[in-house]
Amino acid sequence: MPNYFRLLGGLAAGALLAAPAGARPLAPAPAVPTLRYTLAMPAPQTHYFEVGVALSGFVQDYTDVKMPVWAPGSYLVREYAKNVEGFQATGANGQALAVEKIDKNTWRVRHPKQADFKVAYRVYAFELSVRTSFIDADHGYLNGSSVFVYPALNKGLASTVAVQPAAGWAQVSTALRPVAGGAKFTYQAASYDELADSPMEIGNQKVLQFTANGTVHQVAMYGTYQVDETRLLADMKKICEGAQAVVGQNPLDHYLFIVHNLERGGGGLEHLYSTTLEVSRTAYNTEAGYKGFLRLAAHEYFHLYNVKRIRPVALGPFDYDKENYTHMLWVSEGMTEYFANLINERTGFYDQQGYLDHLASTIGTVENAPGNKVQSASEASFDAWIKYYRPNENSPNTGISYYDKGETIGLVLDLMIINATQGQKHLDDVFRLLYDTYYKKLGRGFTDQEYQDAVATVAGQRFDDFFKQSVYGTKTVDYATAFGYAGLGFSSAPANPNGTAGATFSTRTGRLLVTGVERDGAAWTDGLNVNDEVLLINGAAAAQENFEPVPGGPATTLRLRGSSPGTPLKLQVRRDGLPRELTLTYRADPDQRFTVQPLPNPTAAQQKVLAKWLGK
Repeated sequence: MPNYFRLLGGLAAGALLAAPAGARPLAPAPAVPTLRYTLAMPAPQTHYFEVGVALSGFVQDYTDVKMPVWAPGSYLVREYAKNVEGFQATGANGQALAVEKIDKNTWRVRHPKQADFKVAYRVYAFELSVRTSFIDADHGYLNGSSVFVYPALNKGLASTVAVQPAAGWAQVSTALRPVAGGAKFTYQAASYDELADSPMEIGNQKVLQFTANGTVHQVAMYGTYQVDETRLLADMKKICEGAQAVVGQNPLDHYLFIVHNLERGGGGLEHLYSTTLEVSRTAYNTEAGYKGFLRLAAHEYFHLYNVKRIRPVALGPFDYDKENYTHMLWVSEGMTEYFANLINERTGFYDQQGYLDHLASTIGTVENAPGNKVQSASEASFDAWIKYYRPNENSPNTGISYYDKGETIGLVLDLMIINATQGQKHLDDVFRLLYDTYYKKLGRGFTDQEYQDAVATVAGQRFDDFFKQSVYGTKTVDYATAFGYAGLGFSSAPANPNGTAGATFSTRTGRLLVTGVERDGAAWTDGLNVNDEVLLINGAAAAQENFEPVPGGPATTLRLRGSSPGTPLKLQVRRDGLPRELTLTYRADPDQRFTVQPLPNPTAAQQKVLAKWLGK
């Protein structure tokens, strides 16, 4: 896009010189519209960014200016325009222009006979997450889609951004490139898509640096933390080079990690040349926490391929006004999670059994979820906009995470491909094919069918039944056969030998409340409801000894202590302010604990599959 606009500018400047002798002079080409943003924060403690936009060369009578309703990578309509205040416009002469808000995220600026005009507004930013924007007295962080507006008909227009940090702030970290010869903290974006996809950290963050495969990577660390920085950078280098090895090509000339070290933190969001990570500032203090950070870094970094360059057709170019639906988030997110953990194994941060234990745990998360039998991976992807990001107390019964389910599908597909090719090809080759064909050659995303065809091309055979039954349907995948290809045994045993009440509880409010009821369990069948307050158990006041923590769950989430299946339990609860009695009968716990272990005396073919899979 930038080259196109430079070409237009050159044609405009040289049009008269190019006219043949004696010919009527050509009219000058119309000026190419330009966009210049300013971002100020004169009072950061009030949590406002102040934005100005200078628009030049807009010759129409009015221009519609929009703010996105969502941020790519986070599939929920967040209504960013709700945080905009004081939107106004002025002409080149400084006089106010008429502004009309015509829908929830569009302002119509009327500027007849004034091709140049300015808009200005404030954005309230006090939600520190990887998908929103935040500013206080310590630092500012923004996602472009939640702060910058764009002219509706000129989303592809290049722009510049001049950042004016708050007093005492000396750093701006962003993947946007500085304007050559421009003022300090002035950047350029080839289009609004690039501007929206380049978050900024502004303040006095510490900036670390390492080089991976010849590309400089910066790590902007906000907040206090304690970590061996030399080790951290060396390990992040391994992660980045491991991720690049999957596709085998490095599309980067720079990359930025923005890391928020917070009291409580977790999660990340991918961008074209950067990512933002949130982590608990104490996470580095334990080996498990430190490796968890590396896994998060690997996930978001692998997105530079999967989603940002290798993508379903629905995920770009983006429509910022509404949901962008795809059935393929189980690939875009789930297989990114699969490769994040596989990269950690290949680079040595997991040992082999540790990685197998992780996979067994993930399989348990998927197969023990009642919603896994209700919602397919493709449905979970399509309905992310209304379900995954808007969970309620019944969500575990009706849905499944496309992250977890996608990871298990990626695992099985990988082993199926390796087995079908006698250890010559693996899932990495599918992503290489997608990268070369759709990103580099065709410059577009792939369809659902094209992804399925790419798997078949690499494997040399089709897996259509697998896709129909276990991706677009809810049939349990054949883990035992897939692991068997690699000489691994897969087994299961009851996770809880006692009976279960099929409900979860919490005391966070000072009262003992039901927080979840499992589909087809005892509480579900016998009529215990979410939000019931438990008063008496078998005639005695409910006490802490009646409960135990849910394994693997938050400390505040409890379950009734197990008893033999068939044991009745008399409860008195308060529902809607009124007492109610019911009898709950314990049932056998359906949850299973899964194990993956090497088989004795694997064959040469099995050893070849294992070596190809784990990169040994």
